[in-house]
Parts: sequence; structure tokens; C-alpha cells
Amino acid sequence: MTQILASSARTRLTMPSLWSIGAALIALLVVLPIAAVFWIALFPTENIWPHLVSTTLPRYLKNTLVLMLSVGALSAAVGTGAAWLISRYTFFGARWLEWLLLLPLAIPAYVGAYALVDFLEYAGPVQTALRDVFGWRTSRDYWFPEIRSMGAAILVLSASLFPYVYIMARAAFREQSGCGEEVARSLGAGAIARFVRIGLPMARPAIAAGSAIVMMETVNDFGTVDYFSVQTLTTGIFSVWLESNNAGGAAQIASTVLLLVILLVTLEKLSRRRSRFFALSRSHRGVVRVPLAGRRSALAFVACALPFAIGFVLPASVILSHALDNAERWQDPALLRALRNTLTVAGTAALVTVSLGLFMVYGVRLSKRALPRLLMPITSIGYAAPGAVLAVGILVPLAFLDHKLADALEAFSGRDFGLLLTGSAFALVLAYCVRFFAIAQGAADAAMGRVSPSLPMAAQSLGRSKGQVLASVYLPLIRASALSSLLLVFVDCVKELPATLLLRPFNYDTLATRVHDQASLENLGDAAPAAILVIAVGLCAVILLARSSR
Repeated sequence: MTQILASSARTRLTMPSLWSIGAALIALLVVLPIAAVFWIALFPTENIWPHLVSTTLPRYLKNTLVLMLSVGALSAAVGTGAAWLISRYTFFGARWLEWLLLLPLAIPAYVGAYALVDFLEYAGPVQTALRDVFGWRTSRDYWFPEIRSMGAAILVLSASLFPYVYIMARAAFREQSGCGEEVARSLGAGAIARFVRIGLPMARPAIAAGSAIVMMETVNDFGTVDYFSVQTLTTGIFSVWLESNNAGGAAQIASTVLLLVILLVTLEKLSRRRSRFFALSRSHRGVVRVPLAGRRSALAFVACALPFAIGFVLPASVILSHALDNAERWQDPALLRALRNTLTVAGTAALVTVSLGLFMVYGVRLSKRALPRLLMPITSIGYAAPGAVLAVGILVPLAFLDHKLADALEAFSGRDFGLLLTGSAFALVLAYCVRFFAIAQGAADAAMGRVSPSLPMAAQSLGRSKGQVLASVYLPLIRASALSSLLLVFVDCVKELPATLLLRPFNYDTLATRVHDQASLENLGDAAPAAILVIAVGLCAVILLARSSR
């Protein structure tokens, strides 16, 4: 009898808790769409892989690589240069530009594309002014660069995404010690030599991380490249799936995108692993900013103000002008429906994502098993995966499950309930949760890591359950971080376009899809109010980011 009781006690001790099981299920829910993409690609209903390889895939891959590398390089140059000037020198407008350089993050790249074309097209203000000044009558009288081109797409995406590099490079430059700068200056090293030999090598891991984020966002983009008629892997997913009605072919292109993203993340991790720098002195003394005057001050101001003007002032001014010229569009019922739908799906997805992130992080911390701890880092792959890729991994298996559920309900009740999952916003909310789960999980993990272990241990010693410890100890202490992650997830859901276009129910618009649909019809006046609302939401996130980075 004693042996049986001891065996039973050991069995109870080794059984996983509900928190551990829940954490593992959440991790599997996030990872399953990625696994589904590879499964559908390997076992398609109709295998068109040989046709893709011999026809369109090389062009998609070439354009994607050119776009990704070009945007990454230009964003790295602009972001690193601006960060170096802001962190090392004082000049006219530097205090304002330090924060204004974050504002382009509030402008989605597809909104910037619509604004740039409207500003530079034949009937736009630039070409109209040129014809008036020089007396030209038609486009044959002068040469003007092609607007809808690869070069324009690179410019728009770089102007929208360079703040990712700027934020990380500025933080890295700030954290560097002033001792190295002083020694280099005493040895006669000039400003460029100090940047190339000291500042840049020490900030390289941060710059590489920011550039990797920029390139992943470039791969994810659909609205910009579609508007500029640049065929990439993401546009290929839309074309093969929607025009050719071949989900297997779309999954095969999506798996190519995933492999490219995984390769990019791996290279970024390896570059950071090989580049490590340590502070050798006990006291850290920051770099003293050098004041600039005259021509140097003006050049530094222009170098920092130009990216801000192209990335924020230009698109915001064009969109605002159209919104004011079409004031009656603000009362359009379609706009109000899109706003309501956006608040509903983005708010629901943000609440669900943050709640699941908190549950998973807390469950992993309570778990003594290896599986949940191994699965938690893998859940961040959803943020690296483009929205169109996740749409393939979600909609195809969800549609199969939805039909089975509808048949079962009809057989049981005799009523046809329709498609409950794919016919509603459920698939959209699920895609948002998977796509932005890494934000909520990372914020929760960092916030809970700052809570002293003695506090939950004291609560448990007073008889509190694990759920009560979470509610009464952790949540009050991490409330600010949880609210910040809630806002960031909400903003990303509002701006997300590729997944929304593929997964939205029939006749269901959000602000992002309304901007895309109206601008694609060359109707920027109808798109402007929705674009203003998207920009306003993005500004909230930028303000939060600026406050947290002080």
C-alpha cells in the first residue's frame, strides 16, 4: 500500500499543470499556421511548382531580393547617419529632430506611395508647376522620371522604415563611452575616422538588427509594390491564389518567403553573436556632443530634416490636403463602417493577443518542463512571417474545418448556419494574434522579469493560488507594460494590409483596406479620410515609443 501511495504521489508531481498545458497550446496555436504553409506546399492538390520555377518565380525572387537589399541598405545609411549626427553633435533644430525622425513610422508605406504618386504625377503640383514655369505643353516636351517603378518603391519604403534603424543606432551610439572618442581625438582622428573606426563597429549589431527588421517589413509589404507594379513574392501569392485559384501554388511561394525570412533572421543572429563589445571601465562617461555652427550646422540640419520631410511631411500634407478638399467624405457611411470594423477586429485582436501573451509567459515561468520553454522563442516567428504567408497558413486549413463544422451542425440541427469561421472576422482576428503575438509575449516576459521573485513567493505563502498571484501581484506591477503592448498591437492591426485583404469576409472593409481599394481606383479623395485616421493611430504609437525611449 505504501509503494502504491508513493507511486501515486510521484505521478501527481510529474503531471503538468493547467498553466503549463495552456502555455503549450498557445504556442502551438501560433506555430501551426507556419507549419500549415509548409504542409500545403509539400502536398498540394495541384502541383504547379515546376511551372512557377520555369516562369514567374525567378522574377518574383529577383525583384524581392533587389527591393529588400536596396531598402535595407538605404534605410541603414539614412538611419545610421541621422543617429550619429543627433547623438554626437548639437546644431540648429537637433532637439526637435531627435523626436521628429520617429514620425515616419506613423505613415504606412502604402499611404506614402499613394501620396508620392499624387504629388509627382503628370497632373500633380510638381509637373504642373514645371510646365507653367518653362511653358511646356505636353509630356513630350520634357523628361520626367518614371514614378511607378522599382526606384520609387525603394524610396517610399526606405522613407517609411528607416526609423527602425535610427532608433536602434541612436541607442547604441548613446551607450558608447566617451573615453574612446577622446583618445581617438587626441591621436588626431577626424570626425569621419572616429565614426568609421569607433562608432560604427561598436553599433554594428544594433544597425544589423534594425536593418533586418526593415528588410522583413519590405518582404511583408503588398500595398506599395502592388501600386508601383513591382512583382515580388508577396504579390505572387495574391496572383496565384486569387487569379489562378491555386492555394497549393500560393503556399509554395509563401514557403519560399518563409525560407528567405528564416535565412535573414539567422544571418542577423550570427552577426550579433560575432560582434560583442564590453565596457572595461567601472564608470561610464557618455560622449559630449560637439556644437556645430555655420555651414556645418546647416548641412547637419538638412541631412536630418530631409528624411523627415520625405517620410512624414510630404505624405501627411498630401493626404491632409485631400481630406480637407473632400470634407463631405467624412460623413460617408462606408467610412464609418470601416472605422467600426477596424476598432472591433483590432481591439479584439489586441485584447486576445495580450491576454494570451500574459497567460503563456506566466505559464512558462511556472512550468518546470522543457517543452513550453522551447516553444516560447519559436512563437516570435509569427512577427517575422509576412501577413500574406500567414493568411495562406490560416485560411486553407480553417476553410476545411469550417466546412466540416457547417456540415456537422446542419446534420445535427437541420439548419444551415453557413461558414462560421471564414465567413466572419474570426480568421482575421486569428491572423492578427499570430502575426503580432511576439510583441505581447516580449513585453510580458520583460515586465514579469522585472518583478522581484520574493513578491509572488510571499503571496503564495499566504495561501494565494497561482491565478490569484497573477491577478493581485503581477498585473498591478506590469500594468503599464501591458497597456503599452496593447496599444502597439492595436496599431499594428490597424495598419496591417496583406492579411486583411486576403482574410476579410465578403463586403467587409477596414480603414487599411478602404485606403487601398479607393487609392487603387485613383480616388485619393475618398481614401484620404481613412488614411488620416490610420496616420492618427500610428502617431499614438510613435508618441508612446518616444516616451519609452527617453
